Amino acid sequence: MTPILMTRLRLLARPVQRPLLLGLAVAGLAVAILGWPGRSVSKSSVADGVVAQSVLRADLVDEIAALGTLQPLRSVEVGTQISGQLRRLHVQLGQTVPAQALLAELDPTLLQARVDASRAGLRHLQAQWLDRSVQAELAMQQWQRNRSLIRAEAVSEELLQASSAAARSSAAQVQALAAQIAQAEANLGADEASLRATRIHAPMAGTVVAINAREGQTLVANQQAPVIVRIADLGRMTVWAQVTEADVPHIRLGMPVSFSTLGEPHRRWQGQVRQVLPMPESVNNVVLYQVLFDVDNPDGALRPQMSAQVSFVRQHAEGALVVPRSALQGGTGEAQAPSKVQVLHDDGRLEARTVQLGVVTRSRVQVVAGLAEGERVVTAGGAAGAARDGADRKAAKPAQTTTATTAFKRF
Repeated sequence: MTPILMTRLRLLARPVQRPLLLGLAVAGLAVAILGWPGRSVSKSSVADGVVAQSVLRADLVDEIAALGTLQPLRSVEVGTQISGQLRRLHVQLGQTVPAQALLAELDPTLLQARVDASRAGLRHLQAQWLDRSVQAELAMQQWQRNRSLIRAEAVSEELLQASSAAARSSAAQVQALAAQIAQAEANLGADEASLRATRIHAPMAGTVVAINAREGQTLVANQQAPVIVRIADLGRMTVWAQVTEADVPHIRLGMPVSFSTLGEPHRRWQGQVRQVLPMPESVNNVVLYQVLFDVDNPDGALRPQMSAQVSFVRQHAEGALVVPRSALQGGTGEAQAPSKVQVLHDDGRLEARTVQLGVVTRSRVQVVAGLAEGERVVTAGGAAGAARDGADRKAAKPAQTTTATTAFKRF
């Protein structure tokens, strides 16, 4: 074994003095508990653990939120009154058409033949009426001649009666033919209307939003008119908003309302409530009422079936003194009702104060009396929070002392 190794072994075998180790342990524990010399130790105060916010001025709106769907205010489904084959379609989807524009044409062959036949039958009846009228005039003349001759006893009474009956019969036949002519004219008018119906025109100006038929398709109009196209006026839209049964009692006709779309969340359209439908609908066991309001769409940014995020404005205050709702510590928290807050002063002192509320929302409230702009109100902590923090600090100090004593005993 070398001399150097033997020297190291003797140093390691030398006993360590316990007082030195004990002193080092106590010093280290004191540094850990009290902090390094020269380091500042924070002192507890009333404001410790208190979160406060300043009273600011802002616009406050109490709103009812809902979801809605956009629909055209005016739309019409254009169909055909007659059966037939669709010969030609003159419009396309998205095309803007004026009123009375030609939309489609049906095959008019059969209807044209029916009109021609009705016209021919009408002419035949008119000819018969003319013939019967001439005969009736002749029978009337013979009856009048016999009446003159009967005074001179030139004709018999029987001949006079026969001529009188013939005159009346001819007049009746003329009237019957006149009625048949009127009926034929009515039938002709119906046939001509059916023929005109083969050319389908737009009943209103708008945009073609749907086409339900194709060229060459046979349309049968027995019980219900087949729909060919749908036209909608996209210049003015209606929002169908779904409002829950809890919020619908607060909806009033004429109430201001605004909404935005998913495509333009930063743009808002304004309107007023026009109608609340009386019958609700149930969606996943949730009762919803439809609330309708209209809005102009001059630039065409709104389209049918778009989703709308709707806000019904119950109350609105501009430039109001606003505090967080979490600052309220008493009262009902309802609009136009008194409540209590804690005001934090610059010296850390807390002051309980009664305030009068105005507009109330889920997160913020308007203070109409009791606070001034710039004052700070406690939103978390406060007197109770300070007492709780003090109790926590008192509970923490014995624990630290106990730990130090235990560590000391181990040595």
